[in-house]
Amino acid sequence: MSDKLLVMEGIDKSFPGVRALDHCRLELNAGEVLALVGENGAGKSTLMKILTGVYTKDAGRIIYKGEEVDISSTKVAQGLGISIIHQELNLAPHLTAAQNIFIGREFMGMGKLFVDDKVANKKAQEIFDRMNLDLDPKVKVGTLTVAKQQMVEIAKALSFESSILIMDEPTAALTDTEIEELFKIIKDLKAKGVAIVYISHRMEELKKISDRITIMRDGCYVNTVNTKDVSLDEIISMMVGRTIYHNPRGSSKNSKGEVVLEVKNLNRGKTIKDVSFKLHKGEILGFAGLMGAGRTEVARAIFGADKLESGKILIKGKEVKVRQPKDAVEHGVGYLSEDRKRYGLTISETVEENVSLACVEKFTKYGFTNFKTITQLTNDYINKLAIKTPSSRQIVKNLSGGNQQKVVIAKWLLKDCDVLIFDEPTRGIDIGAKSEIYNLLSELVQEGKSIIMISSELPEILRMSDRVIVMCEGRVTGELAIEDANQESIMKYATNREN
Repeated sequence: MSDKLLVMEGIDKSFPGVRALDHCRLELNAGEVLALVGENGAGKSTLMKILTGVYTKDAGRIIYKGEEVDISSTKVAQGLGISIIHQELNLAPHLTAAQNIFIGREFMGMGKLFVDDKVANKKAQEIFDRMNLDLDPKVKVGTLTVAKQQMVEIAKALSFESSILIMDEPTAALTDTEIEELFKIIKDLKAKGVAIVYISHRMEELKKISDRITIMRDGCYVNTVNTKDVSLDEIISMMVGRTIYHNPRGSSKNSKGEVVLEVKNLNRGKTIKDVSFKLHKGEILGFAGLMGAGRTEVARAIFGADKLESGKILIKGKEVKVRQPKDAVEHGVGYLSEDRKRYGLTISETVEENVSLACVEKFTKYGFTNFKTITQLTNDYINKLAIKTPSSRQIVKNLSGGNQQKVVIAKWLLKDCDVLIFDEPTRGIDIGAKSEIYNLLSELVQEGKSIIMISSELPEILRMSDRVIVMCEGRVTGELAIEDANQESIMKYATNREN
């Protein structure tokens, strides 16, 4: 292993009401992949934002290439050769992929009076080719899926030719094929001496890609271990300070109950092609498929976010017209989007304002809103979902990604919807929080709620579903009872383009 490239020691950081980091440390060698793990709220992202100049540290020091440095801004960090791919996307939707990659570093032509997009497109295409990514540099980012936008973020970071590259949940929205391509890129960078800090809640990835693992808990440094010398159970134990139990549901008995939602022959362009299925009371219906299969598009159509060309939606046997999300909510359907920041939250508002967003009229009478009741109920859900926040009045943007996800869940629980559509419910959430959400989903169906769960993680689909619907290129290509479902059978239907 090479000499130390980076040492962070004694790092402290506080926000109003929150001690985010308490005397933290991190050491990074050139040409290694260091996994940085911990539950949501452990301080991982905060520590990395200090390293990249997004935040300033309250105390401690940073030694980079043998010299103490003051990283006062992102520009300083980039000048030193330190880049980060944030968990939350940071792209301009109205610009092209190439323009986003080279924003602020435009190539100038015609006497340096005009931006030369042809050069930017060429350079971006070279990066995409290196990533084995089939993407047009001229496409507007706002038209891309979350997964494709994530790949643009990765390309943007790679364009800096950095000595240190920080990846914060880079695979959260990627397919298995895309993940393997990313791992190839990481190994190439590592061979060239680039040091990579890899933040991920997918435990199985750590053994594949990392050399060492640094564990954090509650804003504190816990330990750094060699990946080959430690088991996943030991890592999880250090992360959470408690035992995580895994109790798969493993039964399709709930699929025999009353049909609460039925869709018939839904169509919308190339993304939804003659889709039909039923959802029963008290079951979790898993939706599996590769990126672009049409799962999210079906969910958005049922919720009224996208207009259907044809087809019927029935709630408890009665056809309903869902022209907008408000119609779906009135019929007892809630939707937790895969992109919580864009569609699920008002991040500049408080926790309780977000939780009550879908049903504030429920607490309003004669023009007066009962804020006391809203606060009380919000606090109940903060406790039930173990949302890490100093109070219900905390601004949501100050919470970790996983806790933001829980706030969205609390919003729909307070609305008391009978049908809940969870699109990637544990995306970017740590192993401990995942276990809590799995338990919550099981509790909801035991209470008689019905859940559609879209997930790109097959172990999650197999663990939580009563039945599995598989899609490929806009069509339903398979339906499996959980007893008949495994990764091989799901992937067979997920790639069945002839259906």
